[in-house]
Amino acid sequence: MTITTPAADRLTFSRTDAPSPRSDAERAEILADPGFGKHFTDHMVAIDWTIDGGWHDARVQPYGPLLLDPAASVLHYAQEIFEGLKAYRHADGSIWTFRPEKNAERLQRSARRLALPELPTPVFLDSIREIIAADGAWVPSGEDQSLYLRPFMIANESFLGVRAAQRVGYYVIASPAGAYFTGGVKPVSIWLSTEFSRAGKGGTGAAKTGGNYAASLLPQNEAAANGCAQVLFLDAATGTRVDELGGMNVFLVYRDGRVVTPELSGTILEGVTRESVIQLVRDRGLEVEEREVFIDEWREGVASGEISEVFACGTAAVITPIGELKGAGFSVGDPGAPAGELTMSIRGELTDIQYGRVADRHGWLTRLDA
Repeated sequence: MTITTPAADRLTFSRTDAPSPRSDAERAEILADPGFGKHFTDHMVAIDWTIDGGWHDARVQPYGPLLLDPAASVLHYAQEIFEGLKAYRHADGSIWTFRPEKNAERLQRSARRLALPELPTPVFLDSIREIIAADGAWVPSGEDQSLYLRPFMIANESFLGVRAAQRVGYYVIASPAGAYFTGGVKPVSIWLSTEFSRAGKGGTGAAKTGGNYAASLLPQNEAAANGCAQVLFLDAATGTRVDELGGMNVFLVYRDGRVVTPELSGTILEGVTRESVIQLVRDRGLEVEEREVFIDEWREGVASGEISEVFACGTAAVITPIGELKGAGFSVGDPGAPAGELTMSIRGELTDIQYGRVADRHGWLTRLDA
């Protein structure tokens, strides 16, 4: 289903300043050790949509609770999508983000799958610029720090009938983020879930919607109980093919230099970091295979040494080396081994681009404070 309504490529944003913003001293104390998702800036972006009026009333307003009717559709039918991207402060003080048009396109794809209205790319980009215009001082300058941006869309019509909502809200909130790995990047252990699936054919696996993440929480608890940092899901149909982690894409590095990642089958999220990693690996003249990856291939390849490195990637952690794959009755790999050479080299190159330390030869960066 595609929702067709009056659309505007650009909107004019109004702004209401927060009545009691944090002081410079309070903000500095938070930015000294922000953690991840613990603190939020003084403002947020909001845009309304109705089936008759399209997108309208774009505004920057004080950060605060949303007023939702108990019958709001999002609370009953989970009609909701979101995105995640970061703002980076470069050495000269300027503020940039990484491939935001890709997040805009993915938000549109997610909207189509969840029967929500598509937000035009220019409006998405303007919404990111507006939150930075209001709260640019919240972009930290410490090593590996950033301002995490969370655009999201919810169905807020008060209606209990099972149909697509005719009133929707789009919002952007921002949270300063510290270095994902304290004490340096270290390989993690991953738990193979065989009882639960993340998504099935024709489902919402390729959409960035909260229900996918809710479905991963129980197996994630199982992973934590077994000393693992993340959970790995297999395909729902056969239970033999690798899909992705609870919130990250997976790559296998072979001894002969090939890099393999599960193909986009409709059940895997099309990660912006995933696409960028593929490009950077190909820039080095290495072969990248996007294809079916079987769990036995992973297990046997690591055990034999044919697979020399495994890593996961996503916006929050960028690239995470995987040292061990565990499951019921088995374990392959060594969580104490150092992170792989290619893994760390690609991670370093990607973060250097994001923070402006090397040339952006692919034109991936967008300045937000200009």
